[in-house]
Amino acid sequence: MMRSRKAKIMATLGPASDDREVIATLFRAGADLFRLNFSHGELEDHRRRVEIIRSVEEEAGRPIGILLDLQGPKFRLGAFGGDGTVEVHAGEAFRLDLDDRPGDARRVTFPHPELYRTLAPGSTLLVDDGRLRFTVTAHGEDFAETEVEVGGELSDRKGVNVPGVVLPLSAMTEKDRRDAALGLELGVDWIALSFVQRAADADELRGLVGNRCRTMAKLEKPAALDGLASIVDAFDAVMVARGDLGVEMPPETIPTAQRRIVRACRRTGKPVVVATQMLESMITSPVPTRAEASDVATAVYEGADVVMLSAETAAGQYPVESVQIMNRIVEQIEGDEYYRAGIEGERMNPESTVADAICYSLQSTAHVLSAPAVVAFTASGFSALRAARERPAAPILALTPSRETARQLALVWGVHPVRVGDVADEQEMVEVACDVAVREEAARPGDRLVIAAGVPFGTSGTTNMMRVAEVPTGAGEGTSS
Repeated sequence: MMRSRKAKIMATLGPASDDREVIATLFRAGADLFRLNFSHGELEDHRRRVEIIRSVEEEAGRPIGILLDLQGPKFRLGAFGGDGTVEVHAGEAFRLDLDDRPGDARRVTFPHPELYRTLAPGSTLLVDDGRLRFTVTAHGEDFAETEVEVGGELSDRKGVNVPGVVLPLSAMTEKDRRDAALGLELGVDWIALSFVQRAADADELRGLVGNRCRTMAKLEKPAALDGLASIVDAFDAVMVARGDLGVEMPPETIPTAQRRIVRACRRTGKPVVVATQMLESMITSPVPTRAEASDVATAVYEGADVVMLSAETAAGQYPVESVQIMNRIVEQIEGDEYYRAGIEGERMNPESTVADAICYSLQSTAHVLSAPAVVAFTASGFSALRAARERPAAPILALTPSRETARQLALVWGVHPVRVGDVADEQEMVEVACDVAVREEAARPGDRLVIAAGVPFGTSGTTNMMRVAEVPTGAGEGTSS
């Protein structure tokens, strides 16, 4: 099942996509990888979904990636008395404190003493995804006096955001550590760290996962933009988490932030996911709005590696239709005559390394020869990632002996990962490349393939050879796999 598009689709699993038939249908409809949102659901639910994905993968014969999305720190108000709701009005005083008594229209518990120390008069508190706004007038070690700026109905345990403040806490909670350990036990391919504010946030996750999976930074705090380059360097991939980011930033700044993050990732060759509310109306509607279709298109035109569905597939009424429509939008945009011009115009200069010299030559040679595919032999995924950074017009066949690498590459733009055995020499390399290209219907006898590899074979990070090969008659009939 070689996709006809380059950008990948990630679907979030949940109650609406909880059985094998739905998950298999989502994959056939176009989902390249699946997200497990550990902010919701029981651990056994996630374990069962992993088992189903691996079963679908075995049946399809194509690697499927799995992303574990950690919840991260969450700051919530306590409970209110009565029916659990109160009404607060602009101009009124409202107190947050550590008193665990039920709240009322004048006060409520806010059990996060670490945050009180970060506040100052004039600090803004956003509640319930920014629907209510409070300004701090005074604070101490265990309280904050505020004035209601934007009022409304306030109910139990609503979330609180503190914009413009770098919070003095780890991005990983005890729950996150337990969830990550379970993910490693289950063999997930990517773990996304929420609430990343600085590059150092990667350290604990890196120390926990080692080389057993890859790491992704979720950019949800404006503070992350201040250290964007170092964060991109510290993680293996980045997610533009526009929902939480949009709570703390003016909405008109989000498109600029998204473009900036995508460009930073493309510059370094790190995969980037654009997420949140992409087809939000399809939670309850069988078709998206025109604005949502344009939103997906913008991410594809920018060259994002992945566009992601959240509640649309996890809890919506039309999970399969959401993937189908997103698949059609991506295919339509990539078929636009102006798409390649934009991708070419945004191409980054190669770094002064042998690997980048080879991969730059790979895409330019494929263009000159009208090669139907380029082939990257890769043990760790490094060659395929550098090839994808160049955004070639031809699809990238990433041939790897590693099952884990193949699954991880399911997230990367333009890459079609295939597991093969180790190759011993250049002749076997060419034979395997031609066989796989024909078998995957990426090439036909008589076509020319452009192949990149590293010598000695099987050594990670040694991309140093390019070869042009003509696909012989009879290719694809061999036993290489």
